[in-house]
Amino acid sequence: MEKFFKLSEKNTTVRQEIIAGITTFLTMAYIVFVNPAILSATEMDQGALITATCLSAIIGTGLTGLWVNAPFAMAPGMGLNAFFAFTLVKGMGATWEQALGVVFLSGIIFVILTVTGVRKALILAIPMELRLATGAGIGLFIAFLGMQSMGLIVDNPATLVGLGAFTKPVAISVIGLVVMAFLEVRKTKGGILLGIVITTILGILMGEIEAPKTIISMPPSIAPIAFKLDILGALKPALMGAILSFLFVDLFDSLGTILACANEAGLIDKDGNVEKIDKVLEVDAASTMIGSLLGTSTVTTFVESASGIAAGGRTGLTSITTAICFFIALFFSPLIGAVPAYATAPALVIVGVFMFKNLLDIDLRNLETAIPCFLTIAMMPLAYSISIGLAFGFVSYVLIKVFVGKAREVNLILWIVAIFSFLEITGLMKVLVGKFF
Repeated sequence: MEKFFKLSEKNTTVRQEIIAGITTFLTMAYIVFVNPAILSATEMDQGALITATCLSAIIGTGLTGLWVNAPFAMAPGMGLNAFFAFTLVKGMGATWEQALGVVFLSGIIFVILTVTGVRKALILAIPMELRLATGAGIGLFIAFLGMQSMGLIVDNPATLVGLGAFTKPVAISVIGLVVMAFLEVRKTKGGILLGIVITTILGILMGEIEAPKTIISMPPSIAPIAFKLDILGALKPALMGAILSFLFVDLFDSLGTILACANEAGLIDKDGNVEKIDKVLEVDAASTMIGSLLGTSTVTTFVESASGIAAGGRTGLTSITTAICFFIALFFSPLIGAVPAYATAPALVIVGVFMFKNLLDIDLRNLETAIPCFLTIAMMPLAYSISIGLAFGFVSYVLIKVFVGKAREVNLILWIVAIFSFLEITGLMKVLVGKFF
């Protein structure tokens, strides 16, 4: 291990790396509960989703450890799974098989963009403010979904949404949210996971959840969802915009996470570049393709990797340890499957808070950027679509630059993105694609 992971060179030890890997797992283990809960809204088999979630995390995180030798963990991303379930399937009417095809195609494009270097040009073309607003908007959208799943927010014919009745499950869920918030404020490692466990136990004690008859068993079969993706169906004109949206969100989500974690892990060279960033991005893209074959939404680098890095993780041994923890979690599927949606829903609210913190780095005093950022953030939950929020942000940013006489500040790539976004918002995209294809 010393020779392979270069532990001495990175000033770390086997013990330190193992502790760091376990720390990373504890802070992101909630995804094993939450991802199946979100994706099962599309009628996908929940047991199979538990297995697919763990396997994709094992493969992505393991590849990062063995090939890149970096302390980064990967799993199906929050926000991207919500986009899969609620925008693509429930909103646009795609089947979950077609949605998996969309994820697979976005992964292929991701690989091509990374290998050819086009990815860097795209990153530089999008203003930093809009990148930050995207994260904040997805955070707000995820929190909104969490509150709906808790039963705290319900539909109201007069006002569209309103406060739900405080039934016993809602009360248990709210208590769970308070517990998670308390643990996170106290910086308790694995606070979200511990909150889910406490909420579930409370539900069992109050007779709202049936305790599982067994805790350990072989993992559920992945057959109901594995290799069921519909690639040809994903190529239909109506889903072209969804492929680009998946690509865009994963592009900046993974990049932002890698940059933040690399700085903490000491993986920045003297010129300010992240060491082996191309390899990390390639693993990210390959993991997305593999995840779609297994039956889950986009796999991406998790920001929770920072917790393991803070605990001393500096090499791929941290990632390998995290991957082993996910492997062990595979055999606790009866326990995971017994956790109800209202126990995992508070986790969505807390994760939404984490993502919404991006707002702090946006200069809201400058209306030239504040307006596009606000529209990006607000339209995601209001239109129930991440892609619509992105489209409003791009179009308004370009229009404002034109109106104030700064059109030359908008680069060609952003012009093209804004034009496609305008066509998507107005519905002209479907008309034009339908006409030519």
